[in-house]
Amino acid sequence: MPHPPSRYLAEGPRVGIRHFSYEDGGEFTARARQSKELHQPWLFPPDSGAAYASYAGRLIEDPTKAGFLVCAKDDSGGIAGFININNIVEGAFQSGALGYGAFAHAAGRGLMREGLDLVVGHAFGPMRLHRLEINVQPANTASIALARACGFRLEGFSPGMLFIDGAWRDHQRWAITAEMRA
Repeated sequence: MPHPPSRYLAEGPRVGIRHFSYEDGGEFTARARQSKELHQPWLFPPDSGAAYASYAGRLIEDPTKAGFLVCAKDDSGGIAGFININNIVEGAFQSGALGYGAFAHAAGRGLMREGLDLVVGHAFGPMRLHRLEINVQPANTASIALARACGFRLEGFSPGMLFIDGAWRDHQRWAITAEMRA
């Protein structure tokens, strides 16, 4: 008997990943509002309908971006977090920069690790990328732990790299290549 098609691009035992949609705005923004204490001062996901529509629109329509929602299978597909591949460059580079965040109800449960593994596999598989980079502020120990747990290696330090929360912030550069996953 044939299986019904999955709603996910890829799935593991506890999560599936799928692309953003405009219809996800209500759940996403509610989760973002509930997670402000967890996210700040590291990131500021959209927490209003208008901000979400603009954010999701960029991820949906811009070919240099790809946005993925990490959905918990034990929560009827509820959004546990998000992972975006930004600055996708094709040609000889075949690379992208990752950004991500867990929502408070899912933090510390290993769902983002499983989700990031799925996104990396999708990036190196169907998307045909060769390299992914994560830029993280040095004091963001949870994000560094996730990068390390998923096999990323520390490659360097970039002073004043990104403008976040009103200032230019230093970042560590973590990366993984398709060969490192083989």
